[in-house]
Amino acid sequence: MPRRGLRPTVEGMPRYLVERTFPDPWDVNGDLAGLCRQILERNRDEVTWLHSYVSVDRKQWFCVYLAPSPEAIRKSAARSGLPIDSITSVRVIDPYHFRT
Repeated sequence: MPRRGLRPTVEGMPRYLVERTFPDPWDVNGDLAGLCRQILERNRDEVTWLHSYVSVDRKQWFCVYLAPSPEAIRKSAARSGLPIDSITSVRVIDPYHFRT
């Protein structure tokens, strides 16, 4: 049983934080919907991209995934031509469970 405030992974799938660095800023104001669709199509069923955080300079991305392994994320990134600096297995800490 998970400790209070720590949520388990969705349906038992591990959660990962993927850090990416791009040499040039990504144009997040361009066809972002099209880019997202392409990445989702290339992920396959085993890898689920949940969301991403982008640095102000748009060169660093921090993406949260559900996947069976880091290797599955690497294969998916290769299909989409996305760099990977690191992959870290993470859990969610939900502070609202601690409210009284």
